[in-house]
Amino acid sequence: MVTLLVACQSLFFSGVVVVMTLSALVGNLLAENKALTTLPLAMQMTATMLSTVPASLLMGRFGRKAGFVGGLLVGSVGAAVSCVSVLFGSLLMFTVGSVLMGAAIAVGHFFRFAAADAASPAFRPRAISLVMAGGVIAALLGPELAKATQTLFPAFVFAGCFVAIAGLWLATIVPVVILHLPKPKAADLEGPRRPLGVIARQPTFVVAVVSGMVGYAVMTLVMTATPLAMVGCGFAFTDAAFVIQWHSVGMFAPSFVTGSLITRFGIVRILQAGAGLLGLAAAINLSGIEMLHFFSGLVLVGVGWNFLYVGGSTLVTETYAPSEKAAAQGLNDLLVFSSSAGAAFLSGALQQRFGWEAVNLGVLPAIVVAAAAALWLASIRRRERAVQAA
Repeated sequence: MVTLLVACQSLFFSGVVVVMTLSALVGNLLAENKALTTLPLAMQMTATMLSTVPASLLMGRFGRKAGFVGGLLVGSVGAAVSCVSVLFGSLLMFTVGSVLMGAAIAVGHFFRFAAADAASPAFRPRAISLVMAGGVIAALLGPELAKATQTLFPAFVFAGCFVAIAGLWLATIVPVVILHLPKPKAADLEGPRRPLGVIARQPTFVVAVVSGMVGYAVMTLVMTATPLAMVGCGFAFTDAAFVIQWHSVGMFAPSFVTGSLITRFGIVRILQAGAGLLGLAAAINLSGIEMLHFFSGLVLVGVGWNFLYVGGSTLVTETYAPSEKAAAQGLNDLLVFSSSAGAAFLSGALQQRFGWEAVNLGVLPAIVVAAAAALWLASIRRRERAVQAA
């Protein structure tokens, strides 16, 4: 099952990488008011945020397979609408397409939880991280596909990229259909459930959510602004695509070892390392605007995101009973992607009005919050172990 989920992750996130590479650039191409450059991406992130809870609840009721197939079909329609929007030069239509793609992205992020469902508690961190590692193929394939298809319609740059996205997402349906994803058991649907507020107030849940929110917010803010900053500094689109490509490798390649690192060193240390890497990336980005700065800074942002996101995803699986899974997972992703949506709204305006330096200074408070949350959880767990030993 994990192998097929890796295939799903690889195909699906190849399309996501293309979307992330293009969204700000296409928005800049279509927007008369350049402050609206990242509006489609922000609305995409908002759609992802708002779709997480309904998607999780529907999967809890009807099963993962039905949810994945439905989400992939919606995303393919969104990619087609986005292609047409470039042909007609319509920012509004591109925003509509982005919303539909955002809903699909919300569904695709549940591949990691499908792996967690099938794994034993001991293997769960590795199962999540191995599925996430499928993103390495996406990181290599996505930007190359964007470069290869950007002139598929010579008079309408980037329109062909959205044809490629639709093709990738339709192709993802094949391994989803092959997957053996059992429908929810009656016990999972009807078992005792605590109020969602009780689940959300657990320190472990709080730190899981904070880690995911900070990782995604920082990654989205910096990654979205990077192509704009690079083009503004005189770099070509192919240069920006190259940097995004290796940023994506940084996001997913650590997943081959993140689960093992969590098992060996503990989740808290991995979360602390993730926050530290994001801080180091900001320092590099603030130190210059050469190709090496953009490249190394964005790769480190990817690795820091990986540690926080995989660590947070693993933590959240410790906080619920089977009957509470759909609601808890949905709430987690709702909060995580709310931070991503907010960062996407902020990124374009921040870059256009205040510049690249402001973008990187702006992420520092969030990084401090993530580091502090990990320290707080470590202190709670030390106290719990001391009580148990006594």
